Amino acid sequence: MPRLAHHVFFTLADDSPAKISGLLAACQKYLTDHEGVVDFSIGVRDPELARPVNNTEYHVSLHVIFADRAAHDIYQTAPRHLDFIAQEKSNWKSVAIFDSLLQ
Repeated sequence: MPRLAHHVFFTLADDSPAKISGLLAACQKYLTDHEGVVDFSIGVRDPELARPVNNTEYHVSLHVIFADRAAHDIYQTAPRHLDFIAQEKSNWKSVAIFDSLLQ
């Protein structure tokens, strides 16, 4: 069964250092240690990487690799994941999600 990569790119309405740090902390608090997660990481965009092919429109990225599609589906309705969305979504200007089945 293939693993599923869940990549989320957040563009914030308020991109102050405090709000970026707050989102990173919320990711750590609410999105870590879910069953079926094989790998978890978060980060901020590297402003030095600004080639024409680089997307520079986001502030924070979330990368979660799930053991399989079933683990991803459970995560989507997990109470901690829903709490994260409820707490943080008011500062999201946009969110782009890229889900892939890994070979």
